[in-house]
Amino acid sequence: MPRRRIRIRHSGSGSVIADGQIGWAITPFEGNYYIRRKNLVTDRFRVNYVPGLCPYKFLYVWLDFVTPDGTIVKNLGWKYWFPNPLFPFIWFRVAVAAAHPDIEIEEYECAA
Repeated sequence: MPRRRIRIRHSGSGSVIADGQIGWAITPFEGNYYIRRKNLVTDRFRVNYVPGLCPYKFLYVWLDFVTPDGTIVKNLGWKYWFPNPLFPFIWFRVAVAAAHPDIEIEEYECAA
C-alpha cells in the first residue's frame, strides 16, 4: 500500500524545509505542519526570541528562515518551548503554516 508523504519548500529559494510521511513525522494540525526533527531537512531556521502565547498550546518562539543567499525571512516558523502536555505532536517541533505565502507543499505517494 502506498504511503502519503509531504515535501515542504521555501518558495523563494526552492530550499527543502521538510520531507516525510504524513502522520507522526509531519503532523498537520489546524492548518499548520509540525515537523519532527528527523524529517526537518534544513538547518536554516534561527530562533529570533520573539515569544508568543497560544491559550491552549502555551508558550512558543518565532523562527526566522535564512535562505542560501543570506536573505532572512522573518517569522516563517515557530517552535513551542513550553508546550501543552496534551499535544505531544507539537512538542519541540518546528512548525510552519500551510497557507504562508513563502511555503510550497507537495504531496506524493511512495511504496511502503
